[in-house]
Amino acid sequence: MGMTKAGRLLVERRGQMTIELACAMPVLLIVALLAVNALTFFGQCAVFDRAAQSAICTYAASPAYGQGASQSCARIESAIRDAMGTPNVNVSVTCSGVGRDLERYVATLSFSPTLFGMGLRSHVFGVSMPSLTHTTQLVVDTYKPGVII
Repeated sequence: MGMTKAGRLLVERRGQMTIELACAMPVLLIVALLAVNALTFFGQCAVFDRAAQSAICTYAASPAYGQGASQSCARIESAIRDAMGTPNVNVSVTCSGVGRDLERYVATLSFSPTLFGMGLRSHVFGVSMPSLTHTTQLVVDTYKPGVII
């Protein structure tokens, strides 16, 4: 008994889908990894913006007596880190004078990508995963207790 033309074609194509899947799987994993890290970064940016504005309004707008801008920056950084609560983010806060009693506080978030939440990676399958940054700033009129103008 001979095989029909359709039967021979089926035998010749056996395993083709497995090979296609093996070739496409790394690409699909990289796309999924980039999507997960991008969405995580956007979520972290939202938390960071709220935490930074709240901390700047709390610690910079009305500092304690004798507290300088560097001490305010340290308190703001600490409050933002407590709100973020993830190990793959780094927070820095700088202050510069804008005018009379006006100070600009610039908070910067540096996000390091992860491998689906498991450890920090800089390269996955040969694809570079650079750290991402996000910056927010707020200018406040600093109240200085005990200073008479």
